[in-house]
Amino acid sequence: MRRFWKEVTLEPTTMGQAVRLDGRPVKTPTGNALALPTQKMADAVVAEWDAVEKTLNPALMPVTGFANAAIDRIAPDHAGFAAAIAAYGETDLFCYRAATGEALADRQAEIWDRWLQWAQGRYDISFVIVEGIMHQPQPAATLEILRGVVAARGAFELAAMAKLAHLSGSLIATLAVVERAATPEDIWNAACLDELWQEELWGADHWAQKNRDDRAREFMAAARFLDLLTPEI
Repeated sequence: MRRFWKEVTLEPTTMGQAVRLDGRPVKTPTGNALALPTQKMADAVVAEWDAVEKTLNPALMPVTGFANAAIDRIAPDHAGFAAAIAAYGETDLFCYRAATGEALADRQAEIWDRWLQWAQGRYDISFVIVEGIMHQPQPAATLEILRGVVAARGAFELAAMAKLAHLSGSLIATLAVVERAATPEDIWNAACLDELWQEELWGADHWAQKNRDDRAREFMAAARFLDLLTPEI
């Protein structure tokens, strides 16, 4: 789409702050109104559309993209999306470790145990720590609680959480970002521990670093989207 508009504005509606281009409503890909739940998010979307020079590039408009996903895909199937995100708790990255005695296992315990302990205290749950990559089930009570925690989140939150879980492989990391238990950067570094360990041993690979940097930008964009959901005081 080439830029045709001169002015990007907002109009209060029952659905939130709706985006207008020269007074005409902006629609999501499936034809819904692009309406945002907070002023901060609405302002961010306006800034993205206002920054378009000649041709619209969705890659440069992450807030709009998350909002479109929340409205078009997640809101109509809230339960299904929540269940898919909660399923990361069944194979959470932080629960799968190198063999006891290996230096990597010590590093994993140093970094990851902190987050398991945080989740245990926050949600009154427990985890099974697994050596190796063979799946072992987590306690049924833990999974039930985590499903409830995720299902309680709204469509806009789930849009960001789906990206965080996919990139990190960890529901615990995702919830830590949502709950602001630490900075997104610290949580991302924890999720990348195995990759960083390999770099320490064998040196950095240009393409591996570029891939991680690209994923980090997506992770931070999702974390920022969550921040934009916080109402201004």
